[in-house]
Amino acid sequence: MLFSNKLIAWYLQNKRDLPWRKTRDPYAIWLSEIILQQTRVAQGMPYYEAFLTQYPSVFDLAQAPEDQVLKLWQGLGYYSRARNLHATAKKIAEDFDGVFPTSYKELLLLKGVGTYTAAAIASISFDEQVAVVDGNVFRVLARYFGIISDIATSTTKKEFTAVATALLPPGQAAVFNQAIMDFGATVCTPKKPLCTSCVFLDDCVAYHTNQVPHLPVKLSKTKVSSRFLNYLIYKDSLNQTQIQQRTDKDIWQQLYEFPLIETPTLVEERSVHEQIYQHSSHRDTKRITKLNAEPIIHKLSHRKLHINFWEIEVNHPLNDGLSFSELKKFAFPIVIHNFIVQHYE
Repeated sequence: MLFSNKLIAWYLQNKRDLPWRKTRDPYAIWLSEIILQQTRVAQGMPYYEAFLTQYPSVFDLAQAPEDQVLKLWQGLGYYSRARNLHATAKKIAEDFDGVFPTSYKELLLLKGVGTYTAAAIASISFDEQVAVVDGNVFRVLARYFGIISDIATSTTKKEFTAVATALLPPGQAAVFNQAIMDFGATVCTPKKPLCTSCVFLDDCVAYHTNQVPHLPVKLSKTKVSSRFLNYLIYKDSLNQTQIQQRTDKDIWQQLYEFPLIETPTLVEERSVHEQIYQHSSHRDTKRITKLNAEPIIHKLSHRKLHINFWEIEVNHPLNDGLSFSELKKFAFPIVIHNFIVQHYE
């Protein structure tokens, strides 16, 4: 238990002052864990505080309109997390009378709750002896023990889970789990780890074998594909525009956007003009202006988006037209939101 004792001693002296560390309320812990999935603490903190302020209980979140939840989530990305958050809040409020499941196995049945999140809630809120395993844990354990297994495989995840579970001190799962996550986030970082001031310097296999930059091992890489999006910002004689909601099971589901022309490749402006005229055949198109000189590149986990914005002036009022000031009420993908702020506010 030398590793565990050293880690906990380090944590008690160096732990970050985070609001979700001051409660065992499963709602607050669950909210923080969902927000912090694939999100840095500095970025997630304002969202956590905003959600707790606007939805102080799981009942408040359950009763909120989905569009409102997505609007509050705007900018965090991975919007399926927000939709799952809302769906799970409804289930807990309606099926469980607002009471969260108290065990790891039961928590795993909730939408959007995976093994890591279930372990975090079960250990922190309910003192269950279950270990968390995420990117931070992979990194700390791989370097300390010199584990060279490929973390992209399910077999390796089981291997790391077994190691982490064996390290759990009796009755201290909550503090151990938070300690190893904090240590990986602040000391044993992916780049430029603080090795020379690390409490494990004498025992770290990776350090003594010059393998720190190479661990953990992740061999398989996700293939990233490109998509080419042309957004049509119609502007009529009343200074109104149009938007639509993305309802298909695709990126940005349930978020709003301007009318879209997607092309298989990057095409010439003349080709886009022709498609705009076809798309706008029922309108009296007066002028087309490309608003960005070069495509805006926006990267998602599996997609590289090449985005152009086109302003199309029309003579007659648009059907279902909205003033540009009304756009702030809707949840847009952050790249579109930022463009609106830059050009229309």
